Amino acid sequence: MSSNNRLEILENNLSRVLTDQVVFLPKQCDELTIVVEANNLLKVAKILRNDPELSFDTLIDLCGIDYSTYGDELSAKQCIKGRRFAVIYHLLSVKLNHRVRIRVLAENNELPVIDSVTDIWPVANWFEREAFDLYGIVFTGHSDLRRILTDYGFVGNPFRKDFPISGYVEMRYDAEQKRVIYQPVSIEPREITPHVIREEHYGDTEF
Repeated sequence: MSSNNRLEILENNLSRVLTDQVVFLPKQCDELTIVVEANNLLKVAKILRNDPELSFDTLIDLCGIDYSTYGDELSAKQCIKGRRFAVIYHLLSVKLNHRVRIRVLAENNELPVIDSVTDIWPVANWFEREAFDLYGIVFTGHSDLRRILTDYGFVGNPFRKDFPISGYVEMRYDAEQKRVIYQPVSIEPREITPHVIREEHYGDTEF
């Protein structure tokens, strides 16, 4: 069976099984993406895992995304207009050898909240902690939601597009207090353009 036929069968099965729970089902670069509302995530995830014609038993990856700088036209095409944060899930069916992507958009841009899928795919545990740490997305139902990559005293979420390049605070050792302390960033933002010096006639083919 050709890859196109396999993809078409998968698309038909997804449309039939998920019916009105799918907001958008785009196909691009021989991959399918299911766009679902946040309140339908757990129901859709269980169907994707349990339905014998889908059998998505493996969560390969999960990541957050910040759509804040997307243009209106692209946002409308991707069904993300007005929404800033989303979580992307990459699923694999080992049994049936097919893949699918889920995009879930958080309802609230100020406090993005999405249900945890750790009870469905336990491997999501650290992935969700990473999205929480880097994007500030809260996963309800997660048993141990805390930072995983940044330091315990870190302020903000560094993968948000409005996060300053130099951060909000910096860490240093204070000799008087004999401990590590945090203080407001003292680095002045500046652009550095390297000065390139080349030998005379560099790159010439004739002398």
